[in-house]
Amino acid sequence: MIRVGITGQAGFMGYHLYTTLSLDEGVELIPFERSFFENTAALESFVSKCDTIVHLAAMNRHEDANVIYQTNLGLVDKLIAACVNTQSKPHIIFSSSSQENRDNLYGKSKKEGKEKFIAWADTHHAKFTSLTVPNVFGPFGKPNYNSVVATFCHKVAHNEEPTILNDGEVGLIYINELVQVFVAAIKNTNQTKKVGQHSFEVNIEPTSTQKVSRILALLNRYKKDYMGNGIFPSLDDPFEKALFNTFRCYVPQEHYPVKFTKHTDPRGSFVEIARTQTSGQFSFSTTVPGITRGNHFHTRKAERFAVISGKARIQLRKIGTNEVIDYFLDGNEPAYVDMPIWYTHNIKNVGDEELITLFWINEPYNPEDADTYFEDV
Repeated sequence: MIRVGITGQAGFMGYHLYTTLSLDEGVELIPFERSFFENTAALESFVSKCDTIVHLAAMNRHEDANVIYQTNLGLVDKLIAACVNTQSKPHIIFSSSSQENRDNLYGKSKKEGKEKFIAWADTHHAKFTSLTVPNVFGPFGKPNYNSVVATFCHKVAHNEEPTILNDGEVGLIYINELVQVFVAAIKNTNQTKKVGQHSFEVNIEPTSTQKVSRILALLNRYKKDYMGNGIFPSLDDPFEKALFNTFRCYVPQEHYPVKFTKHTDPRGSFVEIARTQTSGQFSFSTTVPGITRGNHFHTRKAERFAVISGKARIQLRKIGTNEVIDYFLDGNEPAYVDMPIWYTHNIKNVGDEELITLFWINEPYNPEDADTYFEDV
């Protein structure tokens, strides 16, 4: 059992790393709060409990670059001081940046922070690993802060017009891919370069290079086809699937439930449940009154619930939060709700008759698949 603490646990990268590690039975997570950096006793208690500390806490943007520089180095100094004062020697894993060698104060803060950790590790015979991170994107990134992808996703999904300031190529890595590199560092299974007596470095390469205009074009297509017409795009390309899953998490809550177009003639009625440009599996379930199905979440799959008969309540809750979203659907007005990744979800028959629900998921059913995790809404 490895005891792992994550500074910046509530941030974009911290959230994904924390929730992923929470699924690992070989890891005990030591909770971290931002206030610890202003409370010496709390910070010292935190570091003394950890075998490994992933230092993600940092300031990325501020109108005064000197504030970024001073803040980031100050956090490093406080973390090192807590380790020295408690004689703790956790393996510290540092999230550095591909801007390390650029002429800006953010990059300078990362480079000098790394050097401080190397000096601490060499002096106290502790282990330190620096991970140089390229541009990262994924669900729940903060618009106008974490990445251009987060900004574009938010603006497109909310009917705003994004602006391309420089249509260059951007090297990107999806957050799920990046998390696996951090997990490998925690478990000492990745390839590293020695940069000090007890210090190591991993230069993480982008997994995709995209022009900014292509990213925006794909997002506009998702807005038109997916939000406008309920059509799932092709999910065969890994980057496009990652971008689509990211975009889905910015779709406004009030977008759902989406009513179907119902075609009726003397023979009965016809409703198209899902139109897709990708492969997948259609299925259906019947549920007796009062019964709840689900209470699980996915980390990569796209899924649609369509109620065609009976009355249902669909609930969603983002992992790590307490806010529950309720949607009520009635088969007399067929409608659907799509399940974002990292949201645990369920469906309950709240009527007096049998509930009939159709499901579409973008991957065939596999009972051994490790993508489905059970947790109550």
